[in-house]
Amino acid sequence: MKYGSLILEKKEYVYLKRILNISGYAEDHETQKCLMSFSEELKTAHIVDHELMPTDIVRFNSMVTVAFSNDIQRTIQVVTPIEKDFKSNKISVLTPLGSALFGYSEGDTVLWDFPNGKQEVKIVKVEQEETLSDVGTVI
Repeated sequence: MKYGSLILEKKEYVYLKRILNISGYAEDHETQKCLMSFSEELKTAHIVDHELMPTDIVRFNSMVTVAFSNDIQRTIQVVTPIEKDFKSNKISVLTPLGSALFGYSEGDTVLWDFPNGKQEVKIVKVEQEETLSDVGTVI
C-alpha cells in the first residue's frame, strides 16, 4: 500500500459513512460481508482536507483502470449509488469492487474477499474527474 492506509477526503468520508449506515449494507450476504470489511477499513483511514488529497487516490468519480489476476483489465468509474450505470462502466462504491478500490492509490494491489472468493486486483491507473467536493455537492 503506497500510503500505508486508505486515504479519504473529509467530505467524501462523511458522505460514505452516512450511506453505509443508511444502506443497511446490502441484500445479499456476500456483498454485505464486503461492505462490512470496507466499513472496518474506514476506521483506520487517513482523512484529509480536499486541498491535501493526493491525485492518485480512488475516490468518488475517479476513472480507475484495474487488472485482475486473470490478466483482464477494465476501466471503471467509482460513483455514488444513485449514479451507478453498469452499461457506462459506472460502479457504485457500495458494490464489492467499488468498496475494494475506494481510498487506495494507483499502483496498489488489493486482496479482497469478493462474493466469488478472494481475488487480487491491481490499480493500474487513476484519473480524477470532478469530485463531490469540486461540484459543491451537499453531503
